[in-house]
Amino acid sequence: MATWSEFAADEPRLATAIRLLMQQYGPGLGYLATVRADGGPRVHPVSPVITDSGLFCFIIDSPKRRDLERDGRYALHSFPPEESDDEAYLAGRAHPVTDPAKVGRLASDLGAVPHVDWRLFEFTVDVAMVAQRGGSTGHYAAAPRQPAVQVWLDPTSGSVSHPVPTPVAC
Repeated sequence: MATWSEFAADEPRLATAIRLLMQQYGPGLGYLATVRADGGPRVHPVSPVITDSGLFCFIIDSPKRRDLERDGRYALHSFPPEESDDEAYLAGRAHPVTDPAKVGRLASDLGAVPHVDWRLFEFTVDVAMVAQRGGSTGHYAAAPRQPAVQVWLDPTSGSVSHPVPTPVAC
């Protein structure tokens, strides 16, 4: 599993496109899918943090945090842009950050409130995908455009446990 930094070094343009979609409204905004204890999916809105050193998320005490603590598999999808159907997708594993200096630095830089029961997770990347449609392709578009899709699979991973989603126009 690659860190965000390793992925970004290997595919800088794809990493930039994902970062722009995740941070299109300012702070990160996306949908996090986790695995419930019964094996089913759970989806939650989150604010992912992308820095040069990694992909992180502060997670409060919640079902999604318990999911990640038990089974670190995740999928993260960008929030839909208003002017297009472009999308970004990442999948891999989330790991609790245990280095107090790293946690403190990110919490301070991002204004994480210290008295809230949150934990910092770093997300590694097995799969990264961007689908760009180049403008509005909503329900009333005359002819939906085929998306330009870029996919990256971690070359160091022996097998990818996450299927790559197939982008479809709504």
